[in-house]
Amino acid sequence: MILDKDIRWKQRFQNFRRAFSLLRQVLEERDIHSFSDLEQEGIIQRFEYTFELGWKTFKDYLDYSGIVIGEATPRKIIKECAARNIFAAAGINPETYMNMMLERNALSHTYDAERFKQALVRIQGQYLKELELQYEFFMNKELEEDA
Repeated sequence: MILDKDIRWKQRFQNFRRAFSLLRQVLEERDIHSFSDLEQEGIIQRFEYTFELGWKTFKDYLDYSGIVIGEATPRKIIKECAARNIFAAAGINPETYMNMMLERNALSHTYDAERFKQALVRIQGQYLKELELQYEFFMNKELEEDA
C-alpha cells in the first residue's frame, strides 16, 4: 500500500487546500471594493499562488494516473485535463480555467490599478467558483481512495 505522503498529488493538494481556504476566506469576508490597495494586492497574490498550486495538483494527478506530460506547462495541463474529461468530471469550465491562467500571467506583469480592480471582480465572481470545484473534486478523490 502506498502511503498518502508518497502520493505527490495528495501532497500538493494539501498545499492547494490551505491556499484556497485563505483566498476563499478573504473574498467571503467583505466586498472587494472595501479593501485597501495593499489588501487588494495581497488578494491578487493569493490568487496567483492558489492558481499555481491548482494547475500543479492537476499535473501531479495526471502523472499519478499514468498520463505523463513532457514539458508540463499550465496550458498543456489545462488542455490535457479538458481532453481527458477530468474538468468535465469536476464541473470545471476549461475556458474559464484557461482564462485564470491568462489573468495570472497578465497580473504578474501589470501594475495598473484599474486592471487589478477588474481582475479582483473576476477572481471573486468567476475564478473562485472554478477553484472551489477543483477543491471539491480532489476532496472527493481523497475520500474515494481512503474508502
